[in-house]
Amino acid sequence: MRILRFLLAALPLLGGCGHAVGVMAPVPQAAASAGTKQVDMLVATTRQPSGDPATLFNGERSPKPYLTDVAVSIPEKRQAGTVQWPKRVPADPKTEFAVTRVRQIDTLAEGRAWFRQHIEGGHALVFVHGFNNRYEDAVFRLAQIVNDSGMQATPILFTWPSRAQLTGYEYDKESTNYSRTALEQALRVLAQDPNVKDITILAHSMGTWLAMESLRQMGIRDGHVNAKIRDVILASPDIDIQVFAKQFAEMGKPAPKLTIFVSQDDRALAASSFITGNVSRLGAIDPSAEPYRSRLEKAGIAAIDLTKVKAGDGLHHGKFAESPQIVQLIGQRLMTGQPLTDPNISLGEGVTAVVGGTVRTIGTVAATAVTAPVAALEKRPPPSGVDETLHSGADPKALSN
Repeated sequence: MRILRFLLAALPLLGGCGHAVGVMAPVPQAAASAGTKQVDMLVATTRQPSGDPATLFNGERSPKPYLTDVAVSIPEKRQAGTVQWPKRVPADPKTEFAVTRVRQIDTLAEGRAWFRQHIEGGHALVFVHGFNNRYEDAVFRLAQIVNDSGMQATPILFTWPSRAQLTGYEYDKESTNYSRTALEQALRVLAQDPNVKDITILAHSMGTWLAMESLRQMGIRDGHVNAKIRDVILASPDIDIQVFAKQFAEMGKPAPKLTIFVSQDDRALAASSFITGNVSRLGAIDPSAEPYRSRLEKAGIAAIDLTKVKAGDGLHHGKFAESPQIVQLIGQRLMTGQPLTDPNISLGEGVTAVVGGTVRTIGTVAATAVTAPVAALEKRPPPSGVDETLHSGADPKALSN
């Protein structure tokens, strides 16, 4: 009965966004040329082709991956952190996000050629979306993140088969398992490209499970994750805490530099916890409290607590992309390897970071830098005993938020 009441209360928050669907058919390029910005991205997917140019791919699973060159036009006058969804199709590029180019890429050579043409200083960003996402949802979200963050990187979207239904949690979760080898192979191909200097993975919600599983597989095969995969950012990670500890340990040494964004008021993760048997989710912990604080320090994982950041959605699940300051932190600091110790960082009232075991406010009351612990973390010593570090025989209830 308690679970039923919870789900009934959550349904109004989980409902549809009210925007038009089927927005992937390109609008004329000329219509988007004046007063707009363009984001070019390479989209890899394990979704099944829909046969409809308005949607391109559906939520069913494909036995082979597909690559698509996509360009999205973004209106110049807009509020950062938001996606201006078309109210109807075709979209109006002057005021709404609009797709301006779609081109299927049939060979690996074509994919490499696309990357050479769009390389941004040798930096690549691979974005993995979360639960309940259509193909177009992931495309527009990545375009928004790239535009608002000011990042200098080549954007690559990996979109897995989500049925985009509230009742499809288990299907979506199994789709991430279905897609983990495809993501691992995509990361390998990207790392083998001589034009790529480094790779940042940004994963959200259920997509963090897929990202960690793919990196775990790579670590098991090779003994460690490819050195070009430098940074992994997990936003609102929908991962069982104990399982995360195993995944991290099995990635091998040295591991990429990990940053997690957490929020104790994340209602989507609360629902996930109910569905999975009241198991605590990584994205809902309080990283400043024990046992997390000490164990994150030993594992060399930085955590940023967004609990006090105002959310644009009722679920409080997309703060990493909806806050202009946070998305800029991702694009201009985390992706470039800069420390979180600059006293000039301003991320909004009450935002805290737990780095090297030290808790510091990095919001408008920005504290002075604590250099020594952070400097030690940024040397990225190989993590040891992360399984014991994050869950050394602790009672699961003690690890819940």
